[in-house]
Amino acid sequence: MNAFEDRERAFEAKFARDQDMLFRITARRNRLLGEWAAERMGLTPEETDAYAKAVVQADFEEAGDEDVIRKLVGDLTAAKVEISDAEIRAMLNEKTVEARRQFIETQTD
Repeated sequence: MNAFEDRERAFEAKFARDQDMLFRITARRNRLLGEWAAERMGLTPEETDAYAKAVVQADFEEAGDEDVIRKLVGDLTAAKVEISDAEIRAMLNEKTVEARRQFIETQTD
């Protein structure tokens, strides 16, 4: 029975590590998205930092990416930046790859 419990604990630990990694990558991706959108809106460096943090916070409203996409669409539209939903979704995918790469690089340093 001890081997089974050890194995179960190992799976639980791996699951926890994987969830933590996913959370960190998603938060980094959202920050990168916020910086990208802020640049499109012509925000100052201080405004960009605050906006990127707001995009990260927006992800806590509901599960999935729709809350972040909705925020970006609304803010970019309000700033009179022409953008399509498809362009934002493509950037979301691009920033996910970049965030994952950055996360892996920080783990190997």
